Amino acid sequence: MAVAEMLRVEVVYALPATQTLIPLQVPAGTDVRTAIQQSGIRAQHPQIDPDHDRLGIFGRPVTPDTRLADGDRVEIYRPLLADPKQARRQRARSPRTGGRG
Repeated sequence: MAVAEMLRVEVVYALPATQTLIPLQVPAGTDVRTAIQQSGIRAQHPQIDPDHDRLGIFGRPVTPDTRLADGDRVEIYRPLLADPKQARRQRARSPRTGGRG
């Protein structure tokens, strides 16, 4: 009987003040969704939904069905509070302050 190859991966979720990083071992062929489920991270952050949240591996966007490789870092991204382009436009339109003149 052959022993299944195990992969070392991390599942990460960051909030503004804290970061949760859970290292775990999963069998070869495991996908992102399964790793998130097996990590137990949803017990600490029940708002996580791997089928709707944006996900990545080392900053590269992936789908929940993406197969993992040894050493992968699964990143679960929070929704943006504001559109970055819109926020930049608003800052550019606002009068400059900060003690100048």
